[in-house]
Amino acid sequence: MKISRNIIAILVLFLMVENIQAQEDDSVSVKKTFTIENCVNEFDMEDATKTSSGYRYWFVDKNFIDGRTLKLSVVEPGKATHAPHVHENDEFFFILEGKAKFHLNGKETVVGPYTSLYCPSNIPHGISNAGDTELKYLVIKKIVE
Repeated sequence: MKISRNIIAILVLFLMVENIQAQEDDSVSVKKTFTIENCVNEFDMEDATKTSSGYRYWFVDKNFIDGRTLKLSVVEPGKATHAPHVHENDEFFFILEGKAKFHLNGKETVVGPYTSLYCPSNIPHGISNAGDTELKYLVIKKIVE
């Protein structure tokens, strides 16, 4: 789990550095004050949200910066968060633990830990647990409203 925490820390740092750069480049944007308190989000199961397939935890929600998000999804064996679907936002999945069946535009593959999966916008995609242990993966996307 130590490696997974390091990966999460790197991804959160990446999101924050990208946000700082975007704010410097955009003179119209409102400056947010970043502090050690709001820049560190350590996993706490009490703050996780139960789902029909497991649980999820928002490390970075859409309100923290400009809609970019980082979420941990945990899926029980044989389940999926939802059926393959389409939306206007592209997203990345990063597999931390378990086996994932990845559906993209009518094709499927099964992958393991330390695999990234890209879901382009407006292309049918989905992910389910193809193993006999929990599937843990990160979801990285920008929510545009």
